[in-house]
Amino acid sequence: MGNNKFLEWTLLFVFLITASTVNAQHKNSTALNEHQQSMAAIAALTATGNIPQLKAALNTGLDAGLTVNEIKEALVQLYAYCGFPRSLNAINTLMSVLDERKAKGIKDVEGKDASPIATTSDKYETGKRTLQQLTGKEEKGPKTGANAFAPVIDTFLKEHLFADIFSRDVLNHRQREFVTISALAAMPGVEPQLQAHLAMGKNTGVTEPQLKELTEIIEKHVGRAQANVLRKAMAEPILPATQPDMMVRISEIEIVPEYLQEYKAILEKESSESVKIEPGVIAIYPMYQKENPSQIRILEIYANQAAYKSHLQTAHFLHYKTTTLKMVKTLKLVDMNAIDPEIMNLVFKKLGSD
Repeated sequence: MGNNKFLEWTLLFVFLITASTVNAQHKNSTALNEHQQSMAAIAALTATGNIPQLKAALNTGLDAGLTVNEIKEALVQLYAYCGFPRSLNAINTLMSVLDERKAKGIKDVEGKDASPIATTSDKYETGKRTLQQLTGKEEKGPKTGANAFAPVIDTFLKEHLFADIFSRDVLNHRQREFVTISALAAMPGVEPQLQAHLAMGKNTGVTEPQLKELTEIIEKHVGRAQANVLRKAMAEPILPATQPDMMVRISEIEIVPEYLQEYKAILEKESSESVKIEPGVIAIYPMYQKENPSQIRILEIYANQAAYKSHLQTAHFLHYKTTTLKMVKTLKLVDMNAIDPEIMNLVFKKLGSD
């Protein structure tokens, strides 16, 4: 009996040690911690102007322990990359989120304020030194390119962005570059700037595994096409626009004629919000028959089954579903399979999605 008891305790000890090791490996398996994951999502959603998802990301970030001032600092910095309107909208959203959390009794950590910045008679030189630290290159010779064509932009960049903003110590240079990369990766048409900041990010300590994980965050919150832009900039393999479990459906709907105009207005709003807000919704394209306008057809394309299931839980879909029940005379959902799946890839390439 004594030997059996000893064996039981030995096996239990081995099991606990093994479980502890597995848990530790799991925790270390992610390159980005919770703060970084949240900040990446906040920056990307600010850049795209996706306020509903930004609101959720702000709540997640605050729950993860990001301070109010850290988030504020990132949103202020982003005006230099995605413009005042997006930055101000995000700051107003943060204010709304904080008010809602306060009403629920949640006390968020304000965090440290920026330390006073030592006055300098030449902010241009301060910004120039900061930029040289970020790029790892000394600026020599006459100005070239846009800086030569419009010298004032060079002055604004150095004196305001890289002196005034980057000198504030709420976020360090690595954190600021990560915020910038996350925003640029979410925005179409800024590949040269993204490439430049990828290099700066690496110079400040952002790692390749962290950037690879960032592609997944961009795909989740913005979509695969934009995540592929980041993958291409990193010389990583591009993922195909279509996925094996992509869902294509045609909804055949007959509307009670007296509700037709009201139904079309609700459907137009729901389809527009779905495509704008949900990365996994590739298309919701409503149409009606010319000879019989009450016969509605909707082409629906979802990136995968998970995207479709997520769509069914959104506030805009639930509003559409509940408010149009009395308006729908008949409904038939027709799931489709492509005869030639390769054509879908060509369609997305023509649309600039791959």
